[in-house]
Amino acid sequence: MTSGQDRIRRRGVRRPSRCASAALAVAAALTLAGCGQAGQGAPVAPRAMTVSSQAFGPDILPRTYTCHGSRISPPLDWSGAPADTKSLALVVDDSSAPITPYIYWLVFDIQPGTTDIQEGMPPTGARQAMNSMGTAKYDAPCPTGHSHSYRFTVYALNSQLTLPNGAPLLAVWTAIANATIGRGRIVVTGNP
Repeated sequence: MTSGQDRIRRRGVRRPSRCASAALAVAAALTLAGCGQAGQGAPVAPRAMTVSSQAFGPDILPRTYTCHGSRISPPLDWSGAPADTKSLALVVDDSSAPITPYIYWLVFDIQPGTTDIQEGMPPTGARQAMNSMGTAKYDAPCPTGHSHSYRFTVYALNSQLTLPNGAPLLAVWTAIANATIGRGRIVVTGNP
């Protein structure tokens, strides 16, 4: 079993159409690039934030947080959100997956004063979007065959997203891309 594509095939889930894949790729590029909007929609560079986790070894994702372990989400800490942040979002993805990016977890509408996520749960009041597997929860990464790079990216947003829990991935990504004013990321390696 590998991240993304092989897991989808085994479960009989259809792969997205080329049009859907293209739309998802565009949204991913915008979101992962961190392009935000200011005022009248003029693109601005997001403010740099710091993301860390005491649970990660030297750039290593411990097995506990993968399908080879207990499958729980890792704790994260962040700082440096701009003063005008109205909400935060977290995207966990695999830049090494055959379907890139493959999203394991997307949490949004995190309260602006929040500076961490505890192990195994999103913050109180936050919502979770559908991930690439089609579930609104943490889908533990499953590196097999070779190492994968997993990105944990926190976005500071200039608005609350008016989307429900379990909202479609593309809708949430687009909303995040349009509202990003700050961004921080930690990249870790997951080993088989």
